[in-house]
Amino acid sequence: MIRIDELLKAYRLGYFPMANPEDGKLYWCQPHNRAVFPLDSYKPSRQVKRVIRNNEYTVTIDKAFDSVIRQCAAPRRNDSNTWISDDIVEAYLMLHTLGVAHSFECWHEGELAGGLYGVAMGAAFFGESMFFRRAYASQVAFDSLVSHLRQKGYLLLDAQIMNPHLEKLGAVEITHEEYMRRLLPALKKKIVFLEAGEM
Repeated sequence: MIRIDELLKAYRLGYFPMANPEDGKLYWCQPHNRAVFPLDSYKPSRQVKRVIRNNEYTVTIDKAFDSVIRQCAAPRRNDSNTWISDDIVEAYLMLHTLGVAHSFECWHEGELAGGLYGVAMGAAFFGESMFFRRAYASQVAFDSLVSHLRQKGYLLLDAQIMNPHLEKLGAVEITHEEYMRRLLPALKKKIVFLEAGEM
């Protein structure tokens, strides 16, 4: 079981949790290079712009956190492994209850088509995972996340470890030292992630 105070402390120190897909054992990761999204220069692809313009999806915030994290934890189509263990799911459900973890949901005709979740602390948002069941659904959810963070004045969008999908979305890699230089002032800024009456 993951202690919530340890989990929050880990984020403040530049760590994040991952479970070993084989035995579920938890590891605290602090990579040498960190993937982050520059909030000021992010631009959605032409395809995502088209999908948004055509109103193909409806995006909500914190309406289906439980479903989003469990979909993210489910094995991928071409990969039966998952780093999101049951203990991690339970810990983030608790963080959501405490108002620290949040989800963006993408709906198509009333069905959950994609989404993402992460942790908000200060002016930093730590993206954890995303999933999709229909084309571009997770990217539309991500576009809504970036728009929300910009509107609120966030300083840092962490994406943890670079992969081809994140790079395609616009993530860049920085050193751990640079990441910590950006993280510390972001944690000091106070922002309410979601005001009463917002989506």
